[in-house]
Amino acid sequence: MREIPGAWRRTAFGAGLLGPDGSTRPTIFAEMSALAARTGAINLGQGFPDEDGPPAVLEAARAAIAHGVNQYPPGRGIPDLLDAIAEHQLRFYGQHLDPHRDVLVTAGATEALAATLLALVEGPDDEVVVFEPYYDSYAAVVALAGARLVTVPLRWPDFQPDPDDLRAAVSNRTRVILVNDPHNPTGAVFTRELQDEVVRLAERHDAVIVTDEVYEHLAFDGPHVPIATLPGAWERTLTISSGGKTFSTTGWKIGWIAGPSDLVDAVLAVKQFLTYVNGAPFQPAIATGLRLPDAFFDDIAEAMRAKRDLLGSGLRAAGFDVSVPSGSYFTVMDAAPLGATDAAEFCRALPERAGVVAIPLTAFASPARRAEYATLVRFAACKRVEVLEDAASRLAALAG
Repeated sequence: MREIPGAWRRTAFGAGLLGPDGSTRPTIFAEMSALAARTGAINLGQGFPDEDGPPAVLEAARAAIAHGVNQYPPGRGIPDLLDAIAEHQLRFYGQHLDPHRDVLVTAGATEALAATLLALVEGPDDEVVVFEPYYDSYAAVVALAGARLVTVPLRWPDFQPDPDDLRAAVSNRTRVILVNDPHNPTGAVFTRELQDEVVRLAERHDAVIVTDEVYEHLAFDGPHVPIATLPGAWERTLTISSGGKTFSTTGWKIGWIAGPSDLVDAVLAVKQFLTYVNGAPFQPAIATGLRLPDAFFDDIAEAMRAKRDLLGSGLRAAGFDVSVPSGSYFTVMDAAPLGATDAAEFCRALPERAGVVAIPLTAFASPARRAEYATLVRFAACKRVEVLEDAASRLAALAG
């Protein structure tokens, strides 16, 4: 194999995708989606909906294309979307933002996270604290930035972090505390006490708080509370979200960052040399979505709660132990009662055994902690009700 130097190597290694011989392997999402296609199994692995978003949002995109919104938008985003994001933050969270200084549109939350970490992290002396298991791009981008990933474990079954573990992880080397809430992959929603501790530690150690809140409208047990709204948090917090999960438009890749203008400007300095701009006709469509009535946002949370309950019942009937998520698309179950000892091998065999695809939680963990999640598996409930019913029926055969 030819030796190719470059930062790709540490990025792939950080994401757990670099083999012992130096070759790269596909992400677990690509592997399991290909397995679903090959076997005809129901794909409850990757977190994308199988239904289109609100008609008003889709029609706004069609109208934008028809009316010539097909060239480069402004670098920060089209003004109407910037305004809509600021209106959304005021409407739901009481935040007053300057839409043209405190907001930046990005190519989904993934680019927002990448641009933010690349902008704020300088090198190997900097640390980024994350809660583990973590969305896989976190480790990849931290590695690309040349920094060190420090993790705080979330433990079965409630996946709430121990504040002592958090305090032990944060130090004067911490540049960023990255909080994903509601949390992927576990579905946890962090307590107010934990949020307050994040703010206290960030202030004590002069760290920036970066929040990934793409599931903000899919919290089941009460309204979502952004960390940026807490006392003392605003000046050191960048809030990231997107329209993909809220409006079932994951392929459009319209995300955003909100925060104090000096931090947003620092991110823009990097972001403008990544994608530059993106998704011109989709930006006014997401602006339309953000202005939908409150009933829409209430209904999508209630619908996902019902899907969570349907999937959870099916998993319990199949003999799994189930952690009840408080938000997001995802439900985590323990396959140990069915004799599993390796979640990855269990998931690779599941399509043939039951006709369903899932993702092992070990795909979201560092090598040092994978043993703690060895038998845990994540399912996505963001599918049509009849698909979830079919999956539940197939999984029930495992109990036979």
